[in-house]
Amino acid sequence: MLVEEVLHYLAVREGGIYVDCTVGGGGHALRILQQIGSRGRLIGIDRDKKALLKAQEVLAPYSGQVTLIHKNFSEIKVVMEELEISQVDGFLFDLGVSAIQLLTPERGFSYNYDAPLDMRMDQEGTKVTAYDLVNKLSEEELAAIISRYGEEKWARRIARFIVDYRRKAPIATTGQLVEIIKAAIPAAARRRGPHPAKRTFQALRIAVNDELSSIVRGVEDAIPLLKPGGRIVVISFHSLEDRTVKNIFKKWESEKCLKILTRKPVVPTTGEVKNNPRARSAKLRAAERTLV
Repeated sequence: MLVEEVLHYLAVREGGIYVDCTVGGGGHALRILQQIGSRGRLIGIDRDKKALLKAQEVLAPYSGQVTLIHKNFSEIKVVMEELEISQVDGFLFDLGVSAIQLLTPERGFSYNYDAPLDMRMDQEGTKVTAYDLVNKLSEEELAAIISRYGEEKWARRIARFIVDYRRKAPIATTGQLVEIIKAAIPAAARRRGPHPAKRTFQALRIAVNDELSSIVRGVEDAIPLLKPGGRIVVISFHSLEDRTVKNIFKKWESEKCLKILTRKPVVPTTGEVKNNPRARSAKLRAAERTLV
């Protein structure tokens, strides 16, 4: 997604060190490796072990230049210290849920499949699941999560319907939750805009994986690790992510440590959206480390 735009704004240098902080299936990483030459190095980080296995397979021809790490990108400082790398040429963050996760029904990320309510990106390190949130939080806590992270107009009503339903039996699957959400949102509102469950599923996923806090820690800690002239590129998929990245970049630019390269976010071409509808909401922001 936005592959050519990523390569353009990273301005990949031959022989450079690049960090793909959300390596996923390895698509972006592969293109970076094709440009950095035999002396270049790529660090791929992902909190999802299954994604790393896929990346290992895709990047196998460059295995001597690739280091794959199973961690949350919020631990970027620790990763670099352990690898004894003090500065890099570029960072890439591709935020949100990956295609691998969405298309694996049993992970519970998608409202299009009936599956256990999980939504953990790291199934080993994260203990709390979407099932726990939906079945254990109070109505007020659920409404706050759905409103804040999903920006859902009907958050209070959805939370009330969830609590009413679980009095009879636990809500165990994504399919059950989708039907509850549909019942909670008035019919006229359901007929407009995206899938009625989209915002609630987004909110629960963000809460389960502590995504916004991870973005702040990861991006804030990555910027000082850039070489002068090094670049950071971030792809986000909803307004909360994009706003968070925008504010971090503006803060570092005000301290004269960063030059913002994208005053407005870069979005996919019409052709890419046609070929990949999921790209519709993608926004890319990029910045360059100054000499200060």
